[in-house]
Amino acid sequence: MRWWHLGGDDDPTPESAGHKGMDRGRRIGIALSLLMYRQRVTGAGRVPATGPLVVVANHSNFFDGPVLFGALPRRVSFLIKAEAVTGPMGWLLRNVGQYAIHRDVPDRKPLLDALSQLKAGGAIGIFPEGTRGDGTVQNISGGAGWLATRAGAAVLPVAVRGTARPDGSRRRFRPPVRVLIGDPFPIPAGAGRKAVDAATDLIRDRLSSLVIQLDKAISSTTNEKAKK
Repeated sequence: MRWWHLGGDDDPTPESAGHKGMDRGRRIGIALSLLMYRQRVTGAGRVPATGPLVVVANHSNFFDGPVLFGALPRRVSFLIKAEAVTGPMGWLLRNVGQYAIHRDVPDRKPLLDALSQLKAGGAIGIFPEGTRGDGTVQNISGGAGWLATRAGAAVLPVAVRGTARPDGSRRRFRPPVRVLIGDPFPIPAGAGRKAVDAATDLIRDRLSSLVIQLDKAISSTTNEKAKK
């Protein structure tokens, strides 16, 4: 059913993709997830059906993006580092509605385009840790807080585990991947460093808490299986 009823029918999209382009990309995400992982998504009903929404997720593997792109019931345009948006892969990412961010070069256009999409009632996704790591959300950048305060958008935290192969482990065949969607929370509209810093701190705390919650659930399930 998800293949045909993706959700987010009223979400605005970047001109480079349009509705058809984004939905084509979302189906690619669904297909990749089915082929590569045994995926379980919890909390999809918590995603607001409409309205400006900033999706923030922890980040430990390149495939976190495709997994979430296919799993979320909204047309979410993710902000992706420009290094990943090159060659054929870059062409594909732009044509399914993603934004390339140059981290080392002043370039406000992608952020302003994303802000316009938010203000029109759309959904923007960010991995606020800025780079792949252990996904525990110890430090984050201020981009998500800036977008949320400028647009007066709600923030939706999402925790992802299982896409990254643990250090020292062997190559895995369709490993389990867990996606836990948290409760959305409001960010008051505002401007200036103080408002952005407050929003950034709140986003970090909510997202890191959700990752801890998911890690505990996975650990509990693993222990229960070990006892059987």
